[in-house]
Amino acid sequence: MTHPTSAKRVSSKPGSLTVEWANGEVSEFASIWLRDNLREDRDPHSGQRLVDIADLPEEPKIRSALADDKTVRVEWESESRHASFDLDWLASHAFGSARPRAEFATRLWLEGALLDAPRDFAWATLAEARSNPTARLDWLTRLVQDGIAFLSGVPSHERAILEAMSFVGRVAETNYGLVFDVRSVPQPENLAYSDLGLGLHTDNPYREPVPGFQVLHTLIASREGGESLFADGFALAEHLRSTDPDAFAQLIKTPVPFHYRSKEAELYAERPLIQVSCRGDVTAVHYNSRSIAPLPLSVQHARPFYAAYRRFAALLREPRFQMKYTLNTGDLVAFDNQRTLHGRTGFSSAKYPRHLQGCYLTRDSVYCQTALLRRDLSRRALT
Repeated sequence: MTHPTSAKRVSSKPGSLTVEWANGEVSEFASIWLRDNLREDRDPHSGQRLVDIADLPEEPKIRSALADDKTVRVEWESESRHASFDLDWLASHAFGSARPRAEFATRLWLEGALLDAPRDFAWATLAEARSNPTARLDWLTRLVQDGIAFLSGVPSHERAILEAMSFVGRVAETNYGLVFDVRSVPQPENLAYSDLGLGLHTDNPYREPVPGFQVLHTLIASREGGESLFADGFALAEHLRSTDPDAFAQLIKTPVPFHYRSKEAELYAERPLIQVSCRGDVTAVHYNSRSIAPLPLSVQHARPFYAAYRRFAALLREPRFQMKYTLNTGDLVAFDNQRTLHGRTGFSSAKYPRHLQGCYLTRDSVYCQTALLRRDLSRRALT
């Protein structure tokens, strides 16, 4: 719905208000919804509600409604108070009119092998992202929309990742600390700290909460092997839904136990491999075959779950769904850890050293930084 500038006609019944807009569109507003959204019932400074739903009449009835050029005045039966609603506000909140926030306008990319990281995803130098708010907003917006974005020119010294991420989100500390080193060590407690290639996965599904965004900064790039792999878990989940709906249904309803243990950690959580919202939209993918614990499944349920699990795993192995890119020294990649699966090809650290540092960012802080910057730039544009 395009927001009209005026109302052509306003009418009411006890249970609803109807507005016919100048452009011919019609919107209806339930009386209980109107009564629940009185401007007077919100704190003028914070905008937070001053009342609870239990404080309102159970079935508020509209006695009359009268509109002028900018507002609609509503009077209620059995209440002396009246309410005024701004027409622009009603138009923007009418059912079906909501436009998704830019931060939630997801863009899927299924055929990863056809994509080129520098061409098809957000790239900026660290200096540009810091100094140019417009470029920074574009980078952040594409990060949350595409689930992945890149920076170059990040100083290749340890913990530079923390300073670089100060404009992106809040770093979450784990048992690994604020940052972790991805390099080969003898007898690693985690296979990420070996020379082995790693299949596509998401990190730490055994945590509560699961890390929102992951960042990897290349301190030393291997001259042979160690290529990074990425795939869009949301696109793969939707592909599974369309090609094998029974498998998709199995993966969204079956709780999977994830377990990680080391000398300093004992972590366990259960969650489905594919998570959906109340509307059925895919909201998270949790896939890490290295940390899946034995599933408590009956014989009856084991067969269909494992068939679905295998089907999804096979999709992750298909080269056409994988974007491959070699991160150079000073490059940094940030990605949505509950959407974008990542992996790598094997390498020989004895022949060519490879050293990345990583950190996790809280999910809400990344979305917050993006929304705040968008709001700030919009205000500047109006002044």
